[in-house]
Amino acid sequence: MTEDCEAADVSGAHGTVDSPSTMQGLTSSEVAERVAQGCVNINTELKTKSVKQLVLDNLLTLFNLINLVLALLVIIAGSFKNLTFLAIVVLNTGIGIVQALRSKRMVDKLTLLATKKATALRDGVEVELDLDDIVIDEVVKLGRGDQVPADAVVIKGEAQVNESLLTGESNLIKKAPGSELMSGSFLDSGLVYARVVHVGAENYVAKINNEAKYVKKVNSEILNTLNLIVKFASVIMVPLGIALFISSVSESYAVWEATSTDPSVGMFSWMFSGPEAWGAVSAAILSTVGALLGMIPQGLVLLTSSVLAISTIRLARRNVLAQQLYCIETLARVDVLCLDKTGTITSGRMEVEGSYPLPIEGPAADIALPAEVALVDFALANIARATSEDANETCKALLDRYEASNVPISAPVRVVPFSSAKKWSGAVFAEGAFVMGAAQFVLDHETFQQVEDRVAELASTCRVLVVALVDGFDEDGNMVGAARPLGFVTIRDEIRTSAAETIGYFNEQGVILNVISGDDPRTVSSIAKVVGIPGADAFVDATTLDTPGKIDAAIDRYHVFGRVTPQQKRELVQALQRRGHTVAMTGDGVNDVLALKEADCSVAMAAGSDAARNVAELVLVDNDFASMPAVVAEGRRSINNLQRSAALFLTKTLFSMGLAAICIAFPPYPFQPIQMTLINFFCIGYPGFVLGLEANRARVEGSFLVNVVKRAFPASISVIVGACLCMLASSLLAFDVSTLSTMCLVSTASVGCCLIWRISQPFTIVRALLFASIIGGLATGIIGFPDFFSIAHMGWGLAMLLAVISLACCAVFFQLARLMDSRAPRTTRLASGFGRGVRVSLGRKGSRRRVSSTGSSARRAVNAVRARIKRQPDRTMDADNAAVAPASTRSFDEPSVNTDPAVDAPQARDTKSGDRRVAPSTGHGIDGSGARSVRTVTKSTGGITMRMPRRPRARSRGNGESRD
Repeated sequence: MTEDCEAADVSGAHGTVDSPSTMQGLTSSEVAERVAQGCVNINTELKTKSVKQLVLDNLLTLFNLINLVLALLVIIAGSFKNLTFLAIVVLNTGIGIVQALRSKRMVDKLTLLATKKATALRDGVEVELDLDDIVIDEVVKLGRGDQVPADAVVIKGEAQVNESLLTGESNLIKKAPGSELMSGSFLDSGLVYARVVHVGAENYVAKINNEAKYVKKVNSEILNTLNLIVKFASVIMVPLGIALFISSVSESYAVWEATSTDPSVGMFSWMFSGPEAWGAVSAAILSTVGALLGMIPQGLVLLTSSVLAISTIRLARRNVLAQQLYCIETLARVDVLCLDKTGTITSGRMEVEGSYPLPIEGPAADIALPAEVALVDFALANIARATSEDANETCKALLDRYEASNVPISAPVRVVPFSSAKKWSGAVFAEGAFVMGAAQFVLDHETFQQVEDRVAELASTCRVLVVALVDGFDEDGNMVGAARPLGFVTIRDEIRTSAAETIGYFNEQGVILNVISGDDPRTVSSIAKVVGIPGADAFVDATTLDTPGKIDAAIDRYHVFGRVTPQQKRELVQALQRRGHTVAMTGDGVNDVLALKEADCSVAMAAGSDAARNVAELVLVDNDFASMPAVVAEGRRSINNLQRSAALFLTKTLFSMGLAAICIAFPPYPFQPIQMTLINFFCIGYPGFVLGLEANRARVEGSFLVNVVKRAFPASISVIVGACLCMLASSLLAFDVSTLSTMCLVSTASVGCCLIWRISQPFTIVRALLFASIIGGLATGIIGFPDFFSIAHMGWGLAMLLAVISLACCAVFFQLARLMDSRAPRTTRLASGFGRGVRVSLGRKGSRRRVSSTGSSARRAVNAVRARIKRQPDRTMDADNAAVAPASTRSFDEPSVNTDPAVDAPQARDTKSGDRRVAPSTGHGIDGSGARSVRTVTKSTGGITMRMPRRPRARSRGNGESRD
């Protein structure tokens, strides 16, 4: 109901309040009236999910649904001992719920409002109110350190306000009668009375938070791959399961029908005809469920949850809270890191950059001080000590600077505290009277002109204060006599000691770094240069980026952005994502919330705003940006190890699907459940978990799914080939089911050992011991416990046949593995990485650049065919009659750019596709047929990359289509 609440007109309250009733506040009846109207400051902060939501999110998944259906089928069959597969489901779900609840508890502990109470005037009396009890038109009293509880307008007093959590602006903002106070900001100094003008959802902070209240899709290749596998399996399982069940039942029915005396009984009626028939049906159900369970990578899902959960525990020891398991992987894949200045690169506090004495003449030279102490340092240290009771950020920085110095301490005779109107503070000591403040306010016009150049020089990177000697102060606290400057002190944002090292690490890793701040772009640029941000010399004021086209153009050119609004931060992140980048965003303020929610991986400081912590996936509990490399290292360990281990689990999924399809036509399914237990443990689960927890800091390369399939596909095909050979031998030599399943077990185990050998390269002591234990375990199970694992007795002849089949399977595996490894990766990429190129119209100097898409891969393929058809009638035409391509348009993902200035514009020929230019190579790439080759030019934020073709091409391919 807050949208219907309107604040009373306070225009008459601007300046000093003359009316006594103005400072009486609301009466009890007025408060009751506003409460009845719903004009109450309801808390609309972004909150963590409830326990119920977290539990349901982990319970209601497709993976759990599939396993639940299979469990119901097993229960119908009456074989309760075969429900053991549910243990993996329970463990996986439990890990997810425990991790989510743990993160919630930690965030809730961090989410403590800086101000729990507010002081308001009601019926002329000051009362303390809960923030939720404030109503519209409430008159609140705010002093130094108080947080503004709701949007308000100052009606009395003056104050310096810190709005960095809202705007990113690190400088203090002066607030006088009539000035607006935004909810969430802090008073650095002063005392004001303000009338509340917005409550609840109408507050500035609430509006930003409301824009961030949407469900953010997790950008995780591992999660997407698992979901894809489960979805694919769920689609395949239904027809395969039904067909496999019908095939098994039909076989049993055919056996019964051959001995039955009543041929009129159909198969459906027979299924329910008695215990014997139901026993066959139950066996078919269990056989079908066993085959379908093999299609679901249960172990991989559990392994992924376990590895990532262990990673979160490791990170917690480093004071990093992972609120979402898969964000660790996402950060390891990040190629663009957007940094907020305040609170990330800087600590949020101020520090003294240096003091700069001026030559001293006259009475100031006679002040007795130790030789090593400059008069400017004496004045600074003692003014800071004298005004420390109401210390603002500048005063705190000076106190920190001179806390352990040898500057003499002098007792103040009189103190003139800082005033936002005067812009200076001062004190009188036995040695003299000194002032410190902004040079324009402390010095007269003539004196300021003498030092103006020096002030401008120092002000390029820092805030500059002048220290001056005066004759004294009058009764009103005004300076007596002209101020004589003694020197300057420069104040800047305190840069975190670890910032440069951490940024250097990301530079070495090839991550593009952008600094996006609401502060002055010159200040942001100077700090970015100090910590080593590449390209920090060039910066842009975001107030000039008033269109999406300008934002698109700027994101390709600049790495430092200043005066950025919360909405623009989000748009900059979106622009990077449109180019195919995986973007991480760090921040601590309300102004960062929208960008944090939009980024692929969001990182917040624990000391920041509640909203930033609640939407972020990673929270740096100790507010130390230096923890980021540890997160990247943990993500790399998880991804690289999971890629190796996932190949084991996916192998089982793929060969289970293939064998199930084959066994529909050629029953029975060759594996017995107890034998699969041996394979599952020694060839999949045991090595998967050991390899999944190894140390691994190698860079993450390639797609998770592609990398896994390249390892799993050869093994799956080899297992299917081995099973088919065993089934063929069984059919020809009339082996029983037990012998067939034993042969399939041994051949599958052989391929499994080959796969483990391959993914364990290069061998370490741990991997060698692992491999040896796997072979020993399989041999012990097969030879030592034949009855338990249903191993058939084999003679020498059968053993030799099995050895030949196993060796053939291994040979097939290694041959397919070499074939997969020999496939060269793509050498060209689209600028966006998601099937779309980026076309930038550069235009004339000073004109606006336009960014557009070249369309999807399918659209470009269609356009390429269309272009060839159009070119057919024109093949005999003279090249000089072709239209000259516009010089201002280039498609950065296509082989299209004339890079040689010696080639005149008329030589460039229009392809008639309208999307690119083709220019002849300068002395290279002309094959025997006379066809010219072309260069491929790719545009990215790191610059323009040109690649020469690997082989001559008869003619250029239309509309951006390139060939590897």
